[in-house]
Amino acid sequence: MHLSGNPLDFIFAFFGGLLASLTPCVYPLIPISTGYIIGNAQNSRSRGFFLSLFYVTGIAITYSSLGILAVLTGRLFGEFSVNPVVNLIAGILILIFGISMFDLFNFNFTLNLKLPVHRKRSYFLALLLGLVSGFMISPCLTPILGSILAYLSTTKNVFYGGFLLLSFSYGMGLIFILIGTFGAGITGLPKPGRWMVIVKKVCAAALVLAGLYFIFTALRRF
Repeated sequence: MHLSGNPLDFIFAFFGGLLASLTPCVYPLIPISTGYIIGNAQNSRSRGFFLSLFYVTGIAITYSSLGILAVLTGRLFGEFSVNPVVNLIAGILILIFGISMFDLFNFNFTLNLKLPVHRKRSYFLALLLGLVSGFMISPCLTPILGSILAYLSTTKNVFYGGFLLLSFSYGMGLIFILIGTFGAGITGLPKPGRWMVIVKKVCAAALVLAGLYFIFTALRRF
């Protein structure tokens, strides 16, 4: 099996993850996560880099696993996965997720993420925390992740699904790596505010357009 699709898909996924990290869902969690990393880095940038890298890799493994599962689930249906009905359903789901990000309705998921600070400085622990954090953050990212997984369920390439979510995860984790490495050396980081709502609306508009594209493409194939 090989990676299929346009290579730009992975670039778009990366920047999509970067945008997701600037939404009201993820951005306020940055001080919590990086606080653990910086608190255990012993003022070492190299240690901070690897701790944050292992942490983000844990998140990436979680989301890549979800991507692979979505592809495998779609493959269970064989040729049915390319049926326009399936693509139509995927488009409707993506559209619903996009509309939800305009706050017209909510999925009512709550998130209470607390990371231990000043525990044993283990890279494995950072990886484990990333794995757990990926699951804890995912309900808050339901519209975005749900849209990607709905799309991946219509494909048949396991590697493509895994690496697409991997690109998304490292895009979302880039800011964690930068702050975990340089700590207070990074200046100009904006404070949480209304700008995050604007970013959220941009993501919502992108999902709505993607959903409509899937729907219209499926309808043309009937």
